[in-house]
Amino acid sequence: MHIVLVEPEIPQNTGNIARTCAVTNTSLHLVGKLGFDIDNKKLKRAGLDYWHLLDIHYHDCFAQLAAEYPAGRFFMATTKAKQTYCDVSYAKDDFIVFGKETAGLPTDLLKKYADDNIRIPMLHDPLARSLNLSNSVAIIVFEALRQLNFPNME
Repeated sequence: MHIVLVEPEIPQNTGNIARTCAVTNTSLHLVGKLGFDIDNKKLKRAGLDYWHLLDIHYHDCFAQLAAEYPAGRFFMATTKAKQTYCDVSYAKDDFIVFGKETAGLPTDLLKKYADDNIRIPMLHDPLARSLNLSNSVAIIVFEALRQLNFPNME
């Protein structure tokens, strides 16, 4: 399983996601310009001493990532999707893609992968814009891993 963060902005979120990826044996891909220095103390503190367990990859842009994994299935997490994350049958090498905290994923990616946009159900209220990024990643990755019977996990 792969988690992709496109231009993440908040180091604590990325650190929490890195920790989740480390303990679930899920690869983390960071794409594009990051909103922080990768050596940021807040990033490292959130991941604590799990960095040695993390399979992390860096990509200049999403096109580079997609070219490196031409057979990959990419699911775009967005509040704008019709289907929920539970409507999908995940495979072990799938990519779940999340956008930056302030803007989500670019419209061109959402259009390109329109059939694979997924969302987490939430209260229908304009003031409830979205969940925290690290919480969203955890919700979806654990559903995907549950469907796969939690491979290599106990």
